[in-house]
Amino acid sequence: MSDTIAEIRLPTKELRDDIPFFTNVLGMRMDMIYPADDPRIAVFSGHGLRLRIEKGAPEPPGTIRILTDDPDGFAGGARELVAPNGTRVEIDARDPPLVLPETRHSFVVRRLADGAPWVIGRAGMNYRDLVPDRLGGAMIASHIRIPHGGPVPDMVHYHKVGFQLIFCINGWVDVLYEDQGGLRRLTAGDCFIQPPEIRHRVVEASDDLQVIEIGVPAEHVTEIDHEMTLPTPHYRPDREWQGQRFVHSLAKEGKCGPSRLPGYICRDTGIAEATRGVAGVQVLRRGEDAPGWAVHDADILFNYVMAGRVMLQGEGRTPFALEAGDAFVIPPGMATRLADPSDDLELLEVTLPGTFRTEVQS
Repeated sequence: MSDTIAEIRLPTKELRDDIPFFTNVLGMRMDMIYPADDPRIAVFSGHGLRLRIEKGAPEPPGTIRILTDDPDGFAGGARELVAPNGTRVEIDARDPPLVLPETRHSFVVRRLADGAPWVIGRAGMNYRDLVPDRLGGAMIASHIRIPHGGPVPDMVHYHKVGFQLIFCINGWVDVLYEDQGGLRRLTAGDCFIQPPEIRHRVVEASDDLQVIEIGVPAEHVTEIDHEMTLPTPHYRPDREWQGQRFVHSLAKEGKCGPSRLPGYICRDTGIAEATRGVAGVQVLRRGEDAPGWAVHDADILFNYVMAGRVMLQGEGRTPFALEAGDAFVIPPGMATRLADPSDDLELLEVTLPGTFRTEVQS
């Protein structure tokens, strides 16, 4: 059986001007040219492309993006070129470094009752944005749900992130992870951290699956890995990806201890240790003492009310009565108090970095 070949057609007014550009400047190979006496069509291949340059073609010139490991050594170091036929050529790094935007600190409250829209995202999942301003691009917090359970149409993929958390608040989901054995089931109260670029695939979910996903930075690339098959044959629980280990924290195995906040106890997930201090994740519950005012110096401090009720008080702010489904961000240096917690309060707290200072105010 012969191979099937796809071409992209681009226009030109004078083919003889384009040949040296696509061959000498872009380093492509000319595979075909005709007719011999007055060439109107030439076909070039290279860099994963096959281009048909055709005199008088009706299409606009378009844009070609070339990604290379050595952009400074390609085409004399130029990052933007224009071919004689008008086609723009952009040259960029094939694997650019992850850029973490500086956090734009703000006090954010997002209530479920406010009716923020749900949108259809990757693999048909529903997304609700919990931090609309995304702190200037520093992070994204999403409430994700799959209303109807069953197999998930997902592929093996990975994310180019600095940190990523998946915390289950309802239902269950089965996921396969690179070098982490077979299926991992996440149930309500459990969480994963997905180290940067770990390959994984969502396999199946229950009805009304709901998770909270935190990603740093807000805009990050998801790439499909067409070569890897999961599960992988080896189990490597101590493997690190860019200094971070995979964590599967189970609610049923967690133990509560003192919290950084007066009036609360917490269950620590071990994520601060696994990420070498990049981030921390805790579940806060009501303690025996009275809640007090406190100030922190973390770069990002995100909270999501998983159950119960609490009153969020902030200096110079009108108090917010919060309940399950509500989220908030407290900027560093702002005095706040989580007052009047209900007995069943469960509060997810995610911080970057994982270790920071809290000053309790009298």
